[in-house]
Amino acid sequence: MVGAILKTIKENRRFLVVSHEGPDGDAIASTLALTLALRSLGKEVVAYNCDGVPDALAFLPESTTIRCTLEPAERFDVGFILDAGELRRAGTHLAQHCDLLVNIDHHPFSEHFTPLHYVDEQASATGVLIYRLLQAGNIPVSREVAFCVYAAILADTGSFRYSNADAEAFRVAGEMIGLGVNPWDAAAGLYESQPELRLRLLALALQTLTISPCGRYGSVSVTTEMYSATGARAEHTDGFVNYPRSIHGVEVGLFFRQVGPGQFKVGFRSKGRIDVGAISREFGGGGHHNAAGAQLAGDLESVRNTVFQRVDQLLDSCS
Repeated sequence: MVGAILKTIKENRRFLVVSHEGPDGDAIASTLALTLALRSLGKEVVAYNCDGVPDALAFLPESTTIRCTLEPAERFDVGFILDAGELRRAGTHLAQHCDLLVNIDHHPFSEHFTPLHYVDEQASATGVLIYRLLQAGNIPVSREVAFCVYAAILADTGSFRYSNADAEAFRVAGEMIGLGVNPWDAAAGLYESQPELRLRLLALALQTLTISPCGRYGSVSVTTEMYSATGARAEHTDGFVNYPRSIHGVEVGLFFRQVGPGQFKVGFRSKGRIDVGAISREFGGGGHHNAAGAQLAGDLESVRNTVFQRVDQLLDSCS
């Protein structure tokens, strides 16, 4: 499949590179890595994300070139859909703008919405798949591209703390450093430049901390009232789910984030053998074994109770 994708790159001129809604570090960094690499080949490339670039990722090179709108008549030979899992998470309208779609992803059960797909759920990050593609095609990797690949891996492995931080993740990260990447620059951009309002929102979220009677799962929540009180936005909640998971004895961390009246997104994070991806898919979401998400309707109490009941069942079955 990599060969077919490289042939597609060689034979076409105008490209669209897209990642999923509510983008995280891997999504934006992978978008920029592929965009910059294609431009180095003389290709015309538009980088796009329906939600734009979060402030926390604005440090990535050429991040200001990512657009959040497309003109109705814009056409592309090829559209690369990165890190999305499903086309709807990037935008079903994209098929109308592209003669051909290419899916590059590392999520389990990634939707094969196009015959041309490169999916490896064992890869630590979509950024790793982009690097494999560039290597296979002997496409030059500039320092800027290397920085984006490194940042993608750093973000999706939680600074190499998560279970997906495999030997390849460390090897590729080392190769990016060899190409001139300064690890501190990436770490500082991702973790040492947060705005004050994020911490004020976190302070409110931590007041909602609950631990289950069994002590094996915990949760925090954010409501629209909290956004109003702090001036923060959804993008500032990245990583909140890790706080309950970090508690001794907790195996599953949950984060309930209100996205509208009677609508909550639920983030799931687990340790080791607990497959929260399976729960997420039951609720119409998706994700990995240890990291997943879904959206549920209802008020906060009812949504929390629904999720808690299912997590109780899962933990009982894993006892």
